[in-house]
Order: sequence, then C-alpha cells, then structure tokens
Amino acid sequence: MSKTVLVTGGAGYIGSTICSALEDAGHYPIVLDSLVSGDSGRVGSRPFYREDIADSKVIAKIFADHPYVSCCIHCAALAIVPDSVDRPLDYYFNNVSGTIDLFRNLIDQGCHNIVFSSSASVYDTSSGLEVTEISPTRPLSPYARTKLMIEMVLEDLAEATGLKALSLRYFNPIGADPKMRSGQRQQVGSQIMSVLLEASSGKRPAFYVTGTDWPTRDGTGVRDYVHVWDLARAHVAAVERVDDIFLDQGGYEVINLGTGTGVTVREFVQAFERVLGRKVPTVDAPPRPGDVAGAYANLDKAHRLLRWRPQLSLEDGIRHALEWAERQAG
Repeated sequence: MSKTVLVTGGAGYIGSTICSALEDAGHYPIVLDSLVSGDSGRVGSRPFYREDIADSKVIAKIFADHPYVSCCIHCAALAIVPDSVDRPLDYYFNNVSGTIDLFRNLIDQGCHNIVFSSSASVYDTSSGLEVTEISPTRPLSPYARTKLMIEMVLEDLAEATGLKALSLRYFNPIGADPKMRSGQRQQVGSQIMSVLLEASSGKRPAFYVTGTDWPTRDGTGVRDYVHVWDLARAHVAAVERVDDIFLDQGGYEVINLGTGTGVTVREFVQAFERVLGRKVPTVDAPPRPGDVAGAYANLDKAHRLLRWRPQLSLEDGIRHALEWAERQAG
C-alpha cells in the first residue's frame, strides 16, 4: 500500500536518495529541509518545504497540506564530526533540541511512526570488530553524542506515548543513486574516496595506509562501507514494516545498516584500482592518534525485522561515486 512519508533532510545526500527509493517503491515523499547543508537541486518535483524542522507552524502546514502523512524519516542534522568538536553548542541545539521539537510537533499532528537516521559512531569500536545492536556504546564526538541522545529520547517516547520508532545505525555510506538522480555534492577531504582520487590524479604524492599491524585479515583497519542505495532501500523497508514490527502497540528498536563483512583499507584500495583501471601509489604509515582496528555491522536484526539485505558491492559503490563526480565536474 502506498504511503505518504515526510523526509526531513530530504535535500541531502542520503535523504534525497531515500526519497527516490520511496518513489520507486510506489510511495509519496514530502521534503522538509532548511538547505543549511542540503541542495535544492536534489528535490526535483517533490513537495518541498524550505523551513526549520523545529517550527511547529511549518509542521502544522505540512499536515494540513498532506493529511495522509503516516511516517517521518528524520535525516536532518548537522553531521560533520570535526565541526561538531569546534561548535558543540550548535550541534546540540540543532540535532537534539530541534529534533525534540520536531517529535513533539509530529505527535501533536497524530504521526506516531518515526524512522531515525542514527550512526554507528555511537559504538565503542575498541571492543571487537563485529558490532551488534547490544554492543557497548561510547560516542567520541559531539555529533555522535547527539545521535545517542536522540535514540534515548525515542526509546522514552515509545514507552510513554505509544510511538513506533526505529533507529537505523548507519555505518559508512558510499556511492550514489545508480540512476544518477542524487549523490554527494562533494567528497569530504578526509574520506577515503577523496584521498584516493587525489592520490590517483597526482594532487597527493601517495595514499597513506595508516596502520598495518591491526588484528585484521591483512593488518589494515576495517570499515563497513554500505552503498547509499542499499541504505535507502532499508528505509523503505522500515516504512513498510514498522506497523508489523510493533503491531498494535508502541515500541522502539535499534537496527544496524552495513554490509555485514567490512573491508580493510588495502581491500578498498584494490577495489578502487580495479574500478579506476590503474594503480594508485600507496605508502605504509603508522596509525594516527585515536585510530582503532575498526568495526563492521552484524546484520541479523536487519534481516529479521526489515527483511533487508544489501545488494550492491563495494565496486558498485566506487563506480557510482566516480560516475556521479564526473557528471558533476562536467
């Protein structure tokens, strides 16, 4: 059955891809985005409200215009980790205070289904490589702490109000919409894709493999890079399954979204080289301060509750990211 879904942050990289996946599955997304970090070019012809998520009048207008909204996917957030260290108050104000106002307004409008974009950065990744939803948490940045705070808010709201809420903990999104409707506006300079691109084009002398003695398959750190389209598909499954998961009562669940295996730094470099068609100069280097061996997602709960599995490969993610970057540069 088709559903009308409010997507906050729907002009962002992940939010806009979720909107496309919703449409492909026969649903009707409505975008709420302040464009602080979003891009109006990603909205297309979807109903769009360029407003703040905390504004009660805006939420009231959205529900007056679209009375059949049955679920909110909440992606809107300030989301740059180093920036959150420099501006923690802005992150707590926007990501926590603003989200609490949003939840209050949604409940006032009778919307009791919420899918929250959380983050695997809430985990304590020093305790082991495979992470389940009950693994210890230890967020290391103001950004990550805002995600964990909102998870706690949702759990309490579900207990008190009958809210049905899913927190989806993303690992590392990569790639673009395979149909090239959306992608990252620009790569963040510290991301592995950006650094490899610069090393492959001569803008950097080499790609530095920082840490080669970790307890992993090849000694380099492990990360879980999940294709953004697979993430988007998981949100569609969450919207379609939330009522079945909780039946006639409220409830709260946390679900990991990753690949379930992870990839080492060397494996990522090799995949990048295969897609690019040439070698990239690399240099082994000591680990950076604060580095850990890494982590990857256990997906048992995603399989069980969402009936979801990732379908796209690491090479798919790299290829789609490169294609999107080439189109943007052209």
